[in-house]
Formats: sequence, structure tokens, C-alpha cells
Amino acid sequence: MTSSPCWMSEVMSVEMKEVSVSSAEPLRPAGILQQNRVFLDFFWDLANPDQEVRLQAVENLIQYLKTENKADELEYTFKRLVDGLAHTRETARPGFSLALGQVLSAFEDISLQSILDKIKEKHNLQAAKRKLARNAMFGNLFGVIALHQSGRLVKEPQVVLGCVQLLQCLIQHKQHLKDLPSKTMTDILTEIPEEVFEEVLLSALEADLASAFRTPEQMQLLLVALQHFPQALKPKKLKKLLDSSTIINTDNIPNLSDGIVEQSDGQREATVFESGCSTAVPHKCTKGNFPGGYSREKPDRFKLAPEMDSYVSDFLQGCQDSDKHLVVMVSFSSLTNNGYPVVPTVWRVVQHLESAALRSYVDWLKGTFLQPQPDCMLDISTRKQKDKSKEQKESSIFRLRKWIIARLASIIDNHQVKKHEDLIMDVARFIFFHAFFSAKKATTSDIPETSENLSIPLDDETRGALVNSFFGLLMSLHHMPLIDDSRAVNQKRSVGVTADGTMWIYHLVQYAQLLLSHPKHVQSVQPFSAEQKQAWDGMLQSVANLKRKAKKGLTTQSAAFQQLFLLIGMLLFKKEEPEWVEVMVDILLSLLSQQSRHIRQVCRTVFSSICPHVTAAALTAIVDVLDPDQEDEEDSAVVVTDDGNKTQKKLKDDDDEEQDEDMEHNESEDGSDEESEEEEKEMEEGEVDQNFRLELMKVLQQQNALATEEDASSDEDLDDEAMMQLDMSLSALFSEQKKKIQAKKNEKMKLQKERVLVRDFKIKVLDLVEVFVARQAGSPLILGLVEPLLNIIDRGMSSGSEQQEQDFLRRAADIFRNHLCRSKVYCRTAGDRQGELHDLLDKLMGKAQKLSDSSLCLYYFSASLYVVKVLRGAPATENKEESTADGATASVNNPKFMGNVDVDRVSSLFREALISFMSRRKSPLTSQMFTDLFTRFPVFCVNLLDTAVQHITSGLREHQQCQACVLVLRAMQSKDIQQLLSTYEWTQLCEKVSAQLVLSLGQVGQAESKVAKEKLVKTLELCQFVVKHIHQQKLFVDLEQLKKALQSLTSNVSFKKTGKLQDTYWAVMKHLGVMKPKVNKTKPNKDSEQEAAPKKIKGFLPETKKRKKCNKPVLEPAGEKSAPATKPGEQKGMAKKKQDKKTKQKRPADGSAASQTNPAKKSKTQPDRKAGKKKPKQKKGGEEI
Repeated sequence: MTSSPCWMSEVMSVEMKEVSVSSAEPLRPAGILQQNRVFLDFFWDLANPDQEVRLQAVENLIQYLKTENKADELEYTFKRLVDGLAHTRETARPGFSLALGQVLSAFEDISLQSILDKIKEKHNLQAAKRKLARNAMFGNLFGVIALHQSGRLVKEPQVVLGCVQLLQCLIQHKQHLKDLPSKTMTDILTEIPEEVFEEVLLSALEADLASAFRTPEQMQLLLVALQHFPQALKPKKLKKLLDSSTIINTDNIPNLSDGIVEQSDGQREATVFESGCSTAVPHKCTKGNFPGGYSREKPDRFKLAPEMDSYVSDFLQGCQDSDKHLVVMVSFSSLTNNGYPVVPTVWRVVQHLESAALRSYVDWLKGTFLQPQPDCMLDISTRKQKDKSKEQKESSIFRLRKWIIARLASIIDNHQVKKHEDLIMDVARFIFFHAFFSAKKATTSDIPETSENLSIPLDDETRGALVNSFFGLLMSLHHMPLIDDSRAVNQKRSVGVTADGTMWIYHLVQYAQLLLSHPKHVQSVQPFSAEQKQAWDGMLQSVANLKRKAKKGLTTQSAAFQQLFLLIGMLLFKKEEPEWVEVMVDILLSLLSQQSRHIRQVCRTVFSSICPHVTAAALTAIVDVLDPDQEDEEDSAVVVTDDGNKTQKKLKDDDDEEQDEDMEHNESEDGSDEESEEEEKEMEEGEVDQNFRLELMKVLQQQNALATEEDASSDEDLDDEAMMQLDMSLSALFSEQKKKIQAKKNEKMKLQKERVLVRDFKIKVLDLVEVFVARQAGSPLILGLVEPLLNIIDRGMSSGSEQQEQDFLRRAADIFRNHLCRSKVYCRTAGDRQGELHDLLDKLMGKAQKLSDSSLCLYYFSASLYVVKVLRGAPATENKEESTADGATASVNNPKFMGNVDVDRVSSLFREALISFMSRRKSPLTSQMFTDLFTRFPVFCVNLLDTAVQHITSGLREHQQCQACVLVLRAMQSKDIQQLLSTYEWTQLCEKVSAQLVLSLGQVGQAESKVAKEKLVKTLELCQFVVKHIHQQKLFVDLEQLKKALQSLTSNVSFKKTGKLQDTYWAVMKHLGVMKPKVNKTKPNKDSEQEAAPKKIKGFLPETKKRKKCNKPVLEPAGEKSAPATKPGEQKGMAKKKQDKKTKQKRPADGSAASQTNPAKKSKTQPDRKAGKKKPKQKKGGEEI
């Protein structure tokens, strides 16, 4: 054993004492057990981390107990095993549990009830200490598992009941045991007979079975019970338990959904019903009443769990009945969540459908698209989803139709699905017809789509989805292999054609021509213009000519041109012709990629002239270039190419290739060359590439130039020919390595140049944004720049510190803050976008509170104020109002005007932000942000005043309480606030503020820290304003409590003689009728002062500065009086002589009187000879230097 002998002896002695105490009958002396080391080693091995050791210990223990057959050792075994169930080592618990189960299985004369009682007594949860409660939980759990593994539970029904009741208590501790108690209970149910369940367990499990819709674990328990005990849980019993004879029906779906949403953690719900669903799916499908399975929660809706794919696939493969196949597919497709079917659009189980079932399923999808019936769908939306989305029925119909379109297209895309050409053509015709045409009246069998009427007309979004799906379908048809192609594997397979060799797209063009030739029965959504009709006819004629030439030869070239013409003809139906201004914007963006200041200025001038005509699509093209999220994508709008020393950048699809003419990049290249030299030195000094090391070793070994132990002592050298060969090999190897290093450097330089060019291009694109914001500040399109600019600022603050990055960030921030948010002109026609702007405000304020940087939060808060300003709009009397610098209008006539602002909703947003600011330690919000809000929108200030007043005392820290005082003071000082509040409301506000001030002053301590002093000053300033206005306006507010709190303040705070704190305090007390006490100043006695501190003689060193001699004896105190003293008259005479001397000196040329202001002070640059002249005078005065 590896354990320490001392620790083992202590544990063994303690355990032997417990055994001797607990034993009722006389046992052998403890020394016998202590000497039996073999027996005790079994229990140590049960806690061994190695599983093989634990299993061998279980086997050896049972064999030993059977061989020895000693009662005291058996009892000691049960005690040790029960104790080990709560072992602190996780690997030890299963070992002791397994051993206990196997021992109980081997010794059937031992009652399970006695062992269960020992487990409950030893691991009592109520009696266990808090630190050992977790171990006690595991002890009970592994004890029940051991009883179950003994295989004897069936023989003792009361023990089964006790185990189930114990597991029910353990289910409450999910944070430690997770779902292990539920799984153990499920395992017990699968092994007991139905009689035991019905007679013993049913009454104990009724509460859990009745709560099946609350948690996934309880639902799993019900499913297992239904599977194993169908006679005990008949429909009548289910009706009594669940108020329903079936589990899944229309009434139970909301309950089932709520249970999954509230209890699941997003990962476990895929497995909680796995055991039940694996058997429930085939059973329900066989009866033709498929419930739709279970679903997994996503952020916005439910999706079918991946485990269901295997269940349904197994059923479809094992069942050959087409009707049952159709029932399965229709049942799953009818299961929706908030309008979205839970079945994914691409579901591979379709490939197992029979041909007849697939045809019927496609017909069902088409019929549901034409005549959707949401009431026939089984919706599993939760109550929260239903309450949150009170949407019209059309929205759910749009979701369903969008899913059906993608579902039909995925069936065609999947080459594993067994389908015929007529089915493919039928789906393609259906999608094409409803994407570009509508039926007027039914026609002959040539166009069967006209006989199918739409119960609800198609909206633009649905048609857009149809158009996109159709052109995606064209690509799939282009790559589709022949149906039932039986060619050999090595033969080339034809793709994109039908069995007769005709291209799929040609069949669709013929169908389109058929529709265009029946204008009485079919109507085009966007009819062709004359030019488009001419182009369509020309395309048909060209294809016909190519088909005639193909008969004579050149089949490959003809097919390629036919494919091209047919695709161009189909694109005529799409009709996505850009506006002229969008083309101009693309041209300007392309020109800005050129390195020319002249082109940049021209682009700026041209764009300023076309600003009034810019559309949303054109502005989106500009914003997409600046989007930092698209910067690293391969499909970026900027392409950089490197041609030697000439760096070139161009836009996609730009055929012009011009050389770079800007000298700035040449300078940057020179700098990059220096950097590359430094990098080369670093690479030479750094670690050698391991691959290069291996190649070098191979070369040396091939030339026998690598020293080994055998030839280490040999002095033989290589001959000349071998040395030349070695030199050539090494030269080639190092040359190749140098090329690799140079290639890495070139790649790095290319990426660096690309980043520089892209950033330079984006800086120039900001010119267009700046021009648009300046010229079209009142356009509704300007609102689309708020989020992109914030995204640029956000990413810029976290990007690198290069000068170019900082310039780009500074430019974007200036455009946003000074040109957009502070503009005097803003959009005033956004009344029809109230919902969108309120949602944007929610998003901005939510993001602002989650930030960690106050400087970045300021931009988001400014954007929020800008959105509020746009929502408010302009009042009718705005021409009489004054416009401030930040764009806010001071509505002097009517400060209550808020236009289209939802005051309650917006007030709640800012209230949440204010509470977050007052209750978080590191909030990115600042008091200045709310001060701006109060100043620009007094209505919100009135709504938030109560919250600010409350946090005068309830703020998280003294800093927040101080800021609350500042906000309340700024609000009460505002004339607009005083105008909005009535006399009664103003009086109530003063009472609330005074009450909070009393509480705040009562919390004041010594006020030694800077924050505490600042808070006290702001509190006193607020007190001064409140008391002053109460007296001026003669309001009936009791200030006695405030006066007492202020008077008691002097006992806690020590005021200085001067300072803002003391001045503010006595200013408040003056309004309360308490004057500052006067201090009597007494003039000091000059004679006494002179005697106490004699005046220093100018020009002489003080005593502390005099040099002391080391060999001079220490004098007695009385000896100090013997020193000669200078009389006052002599001092004055000396000083007068010195002053006369100084005044005779010549004044500097600059007129400075610095030398006159302090004549006794000698300059450091003064020559030493002057000091020498003063030396005799010092000796004459009796002083020693």
C-alpha cells in the first residue's frame, strides 16, 4: 500500500473503537482485526483511483467474507461500506457503492431494510453539518444505487418505497446531484413488476406524475411509467392526474412548452426525454397519431432536437407503408412555434420516403402555401411568447410560407432524395409562377397553376423570398446529374440536363414564354417594358439560331452560349436596376481608391452636388465600406494587389488598373524596409525552424559530416570532393531557407500595406459621410448612420494605437458628435417611424449601460439624446425659440412639448439607467450625462426627480450620493422645472429633499476623505438652495429637523478657519437664523514678541547654520550669557548702512526691481570678493563664522 503507516494506524484505531462501541454482542479483541492487514487492505483499495484495483478489491472482499464467514468482520464490512458512500474522494464513492451492492447480493440473509436504515442514520441530511451536507447527499444517493444493484429490491417492496421516497428528497438538491436521483428512480421503475408499482409506488409518485409538465425529469418519469405500466396508467387514470387522457394535445402544448423553457438549461432538454422518445416515436407512428416529438429551445424559437432525426429515420427505413410515411411528415411539419415549423428546412429524413409519399408530401406543401390554415397547425408557443407577440395572423402566415418555399427547394437540392423529373419540374414551375406572375382566371391544362387560387394574397416579402429561392434553384438544376443515370463510374456524367438532353433552364424559359403568351389568363407582377420585351425576343431568337448550328457541330460551344443567353433572359424578370445615384456612388467609391488628392477633392465636390438625390441603397453602399465587421471577410469590397514596388488598390469589378502616384506610400515602404531588416535580425537570433534543423541533419548525415560516438575520436577530415559536395548541399539548403524567410516577410509586408491602404481608403470615404451629414442633416436617411458610426467608434477604441487608426477614429468621432448630434438641423419628419426609433433608443441605452468605458458610453448616450430630439420634433412656435449649440431647442413657450415621444416608455429607460448609475460600483454613466438630459428635456427631469432624491441616501457609495445631490440641485435650479411643477408639487419636492438631507447629514462621520468632504459640500449646497427658496417663496415646509441636523454637524466635522466647507455651512445656517460666531482678535505685545524672539540680524548666519569646531569643548549653559551681544541700535545702524549701499547700485536695464524687493538676499551669481568685504564687519559685530 502507498498510504502512510502512521495515518493508517490512527484511522484503524478510531474505526476499531467505533466498532467495539456499536457492537451489541461480545466481539473478539480489537487487536485481532488490527493484525489482519489483508482484510483491511480491501477497504483501502476500494478508494483507489484505479478502477481495475477497485474491481479486484470488490471481488477479493466477497471471496474473503465467504471463506472466513465471520460475523464481526461482516458487520465491520457493512459499517465501512456505508461510511465510504460519502467519501470525499469522488472515485471512492462508486467503489464502496458497488462493493455494498455485491456483498448484499452475496449474503441474502442480510435484510435490505437494515442497510437502508443504516444509510439514513449515517447520512442524515438534517443532522449533517453544513460543510458535510454535500457528502451526505452523495452517501444517500450511492446507498440507494447499491440497494438497486443488489438485485433484491423486487423481493422487499417496502424497501423500494423507502428508496423512492429518499430519492424524492434528493431531487431537490440539483445544484449538487443534478439529474442523478431522477435517473436512478427511472432505473428502479424499469425493473419492478407492475403489481409492485400499482400497490406500493403509485400513491407515492402521484404528485410527481401529476406535475409532469413542470420539469423535464418529471415528464420523463411519466413517459417511462406509461411504457412499463400501461395497465396501471389507463386513460381514466391519466385524466385524473393530468386533466387529460393524452399527454400531447392542443390544451397541453402551452404547459409542456412553459415547462421546457423555465426548467431546461438549453443543453439538457435534448437528453431528458431521449429514453422515452426512442420508444414513443414508433408507437405513435404505428397508430397514425403522431404527436410531433419534442423541441429544443433557441433564442427566438424552438427547433427540433437532432436526436429526433435518428428516431424518424429508423422508423421510415423500417416501415414500407407510404401512408404512414405521409402521416409522419405532415405531423412533424404541422408542429409550429410562433408561426415557425420546428422541422428544419433541410431535413435529411426525406431521402427515406417512398416515391408516392414524397409526391403526396410535395402536394401537401403546395396546398398549404396556397391556402394556409394556421388553426390546423399545432402551435407550441409558450404563454410568454403569446403575450409578447400579439401579432397579426399575416405575420405567422408569412413565416409558414417562407419555410415552405425553402422546404420545397431543399427537396430538389438533395440528390439523395428519390424523385422523378416531372416532380422537379413541377416544383420549379410552382416557384417561378408565384415569384413573377399571378393568375387572372383559370385556363387549360397547359398552365395548371392558374387553377390554384391563393386564399391570402402574397406580400412583397414573400415574393422576394420566392425570387431568391428560384435563382438558387437554377444553380441546383445546373449541377443536377441525370435522374436514374446508369453509366459506368469512369464515364463522364452529364449535369444540368434532362433525360432527353435538354437543359433544365431551357424548359423553364419555354414555360416563361408560355405564361407571357397568355395575358388574358396570367398577369405579370412587373410587366416588361418595350426594351425588355425586345431583349427577351432577341434572346429567344439567338438561342434558336444556336440550336440550329449545334446540329451541324460545335455542340460544346453552342451549349455554353445557350446557357449564357438563357440565364440573361431569366434575369430580365428580376428587374433589379439600380438608380443613377447608386451608380454614381459606386463610381465615386471606385475613384476614391486611387491615391490622388485631386481625385479626392473632385469626388467630394461631386458628391456634395448629388446629396439631395442619395437613396437608402446608395447610403448603405457607403456604410458597408466603413463596416468594421466586414473588414476581415474574404468577400470584402476592397481588393489590394501588390506589383513589385507599386502598391495598387481597387474596388471589385473595376477593370481600370492605374499605378500609385502618392509619395506617402513610398515613404511608408521605406519605413517598412527598415522594420523588415530588424525582423530579419530577430529571426536570425531567434529559434531555428525545426523543419530546417531536420533537413540540415539529413544533409550532414548523407555526406557523413555528422559526428557520432564511433568517430568522435577520429581525426580524419573529409576530402576535397566530399567537402565541395557538402558545400553545394548546404548552400542549396540555406538558399531555400532564405527564400522561405523572404516569402514570409513579403507576405507580412503585403498584409501591412493592405491594412494601410484599406484604412486610408476608409478615411477618404468618411469625406462622403461628412458631406452628407452636413448637407442633408434633416433627411430621414441620416438616422441610418447612427449605429454604423457608433460601431466604428466602438471598434476604433479597441483597435491598435497606430497614428492612422487614431486619425480614422478621431475623424469618425468628430463627425458623429459635432456634425450629427450637435447639428442645429435635424430630421423632423420621422413621425411614421416612432416604433423603429423607440426600439433604437432601447438598444442604445441597453448597450450604454453594458459598456466599461465612460468615454465610449458618452457617445451612446449622446446618440440616445439625439434620437429623443428627433422623436420630439419641432413645435409650431419653433421659429420663436432659441437654438443652442448642441442642437437642443429651448422651448420657452411650452416646455411640456414632447412631440411623438412615448414619455412613459422613455422615462422608464432613463430611470433604469439612473438606477444603474447609482447602484453600480463601476458604471460607465456619469452625472454630466444626466445633467444634459435634464437640461435639454425638462419633462424627463420631472419624471426622474423622485429617483434622484431617493438616492441622496440610498446611493451605493458616497460618490453616488454626492452625484445625486448634484443632479437634484441642477434640476431644482432649472427655470423650466420650476415652470413645469405646480406650487403644491414644488412644495412636496422641497419636503422630500429636506427629509433626505436630514438623513444624509445624520450619516456624516469625520469626513476626512476627499470623497466624504466633497459629498458634504454638495449636500450643504443643496441645503442652501432649498432653505433659501423655502424662505423666499414662503413655503410651508418644516425646517426644524434640518436645522438640528446642521447644528449637530459641528460635533463630527472639524471646520478649518477658512475654506468652502465652512463658508457653505455658515451660509446655510444664516438662512436658518444662526449667525457665525465672531472671534475677538487681540493685538500681540510687540515688546514681549521681541524679547521672546529677537529679530534676526540681516546679513548674519543663524545659529543653526554656523560651522562648529570639533575640538571645541562643550560649554555650560551659563557660558552662553558671556557671549557679546549686539545692541539694537547697532543692528539698525548696520542695516541702514547696508540699505544705503544697495540703493547706490545701478538698476538693471530691463527695469526689474527684483534686487530691491529683497536686499538681504544674496544672488548665487554674486562674485566672492563682495563676501570678502563683509567679513571684517562680521568680526566687528562680535560674531564668529
